[in-house]
Amino acid sequence: MTNFLNEIKKCKIISIIGLAKNVSKTTTLNYIIKNLEGYKLGLTSIGRDGEKYDVITQLPKPRIFIKKGTIVATAKQSFEVSEVQMEILKKTEFNTPLGEILILRALNDGLIELAGPSINKYLHEICVDLKNLGCDLILIDGAFDRRSYATPIISDATILSTGASVSEDMQDVINLTVHTIKLLNLESEKEKEIREIAYEILKKSNVGIIDNKNSIKLLNILTSLDSAKDISNALDENSKYIVIKGALTDKLLEDLMSLTDKYKKITILVEDPTKLFLSRKIKEKFQKKGGILKVLKPIKIIAVTINPTSPLGYNFEKNTFLNLMKKNLDVPVFDLGKDN
Repeated sequence: MTNFLNEIKKCKIISIIGLAKNVSKTTTLNYIIKNLEGYKLGLTSIGRDGEKYDVITQLPKPRIFIKKGTIVATAKQSFEVSEVQMEILKKTEFNTPLGEILILRALNDGLIELAGPSINKYLHEICVDLKNLGCDLILIDGAFDRRSYATPIISDATILSTGASVSEDMQDVINLTVHTIKLLNLESEKEKEIREIAYEILKKSNVGIIDNKNSIKLLNILTSLDSAKDISNALDENSKYIVIKGALTDKLLEDLMSLTDKYKKITILVEDPTKLFLSRKIKEKFQKKGGILKVLKPIKIIAVTINPTSPLGYNFEKNTFLNLMKKNLDVPVFDLGKDN
């Protein structure tokens, strides 16, 4: 696991995202905490983690164990039920259903519960606070249905967790993991002038078109989600890029493909891979027909961690699952479970 820890040591802020509940996110977090010696760690979460039982399924969950000196950003109620004595360093005034987010220092080793902010702006500000408090590494433990906090604006690297709880069919889990990694690793736009023009569009409009002379056309629409007809009408033989602010969905691509052939050989640019909500089927169909997808800010995936066991009582053969993941992915894959 030396390579895993070496990659982590190169980063300042790491987000851990999961394809479902119970896929090893907290196990991954605990492994890093346990094995990074001499590091001042900062911890927060986009959801609620470390509680004894899942609030929805009531199934037992892995607890979060921290060391003395760790800096934690968590909600007041989670602070009160944690088994670690902590001193309050700052009250953020960021409110959540579990109370205000507090920044605390652990005065001893022990188990905690994490419940951080659900708004990216607040999460970014908390990460700035944790940096200013001297944290060598900040870890963000995420909610299974949220990935926007993995945006490069917040974290400089991401770990994806996957496992048997995604599906009872191992091949389905592998296919979804591969598709997700391909989305997160989507090629970035290299041309500096195009990136600068795209950012100007994003400041002014939800959708814009760049032509082959780098002139722009802004579309006056409220949201990109139902903008296929407007985009189709605005495209011509000189169009080179479509810049989308916000989510890029299956529906938008399907509608665009049904309305026009003008999208072929035109690049759709989105801010970063967390804005891509595309199924494997539609993404591949769009690309095979000649559409091009790129991002302005790439995400750095440093590892995939796996959990071959589902809390529902079934599991995959550990070595088979691990080896197939390694065979199908071009990023390092690790099982950080009980044997490690």
